[in-house]
Amino acid sequence: MQIGTYFAIYFVAWWICLFLVLPFKVRNQVDAGQWTQGTERGAPAGIFRFWPKLLITTVLAAVVTGLLLWGLSADWLREYWR
Repeated sequence: MQIGTYFAIYFVAWWICLFLVLPFKVRNQVDAGQWTQGTERGAPAGIFRFWPKLLITTVLAAVVTGLLLWGLSADWLREYWR
């Protein structure tokens, strides 16, 4: 495979992992008991920490990409799918 293929697989895996990681540890205003008048009750309460989620997403996407590339290059798996 070419290097562009690796980047494309990583790019797709990164976005899938981002949408997987985003809802973790997010509490809305009702759950936190901090509802602010004039805001949506389902809005996140407190500070939304985005950088740790990006770091977790990047590491998780690297692992997923590695597993996908390993699976695509494994001879016994290729024989199974033939």
